[in-house]
Amino acid sequence: MNTLTQNIQTIPLNHYIILCAIIFAIGVTGVLIRRNAIVIFMSVELMLNAVNLLLTVFSAYRGDATGQVFVFFIMALAAAEVAVGLSIIVMIYRNTNSLDINVLNRLKH
Repeated sequence: MNTLTQNIQTIPLNHYIILCAIIFAIGVTGVLIRRNAIVIFMSVELMLNAVNLLLTVFSAYRGDATGQVFVFFIMALAAAEVAVGLSIIVMIYRNTNSLDINVLNRLKH
């Protein structure tokens, strides 16, 4: 067992679960409350990072690398999301000169 796994296992699992729940809740709150497209985008990334941290911790506690493989695929998905999401945000800003998502209703007409 390597030292990183030993260091992770010295902190109780409940602490990691609470930390990840708080980070995920902050991300959900950001998505639901904020109206800026970039802040919403960052909140989604925050939720993905909370899930990644939890998968890594469970993987270290079980001594199995399966969770870390899932983290790798989630990170690849997040990178693709960043590329597509930022291009959409740039196009929205070019069309509306605003990043407020309430302004997007004008694009329907």
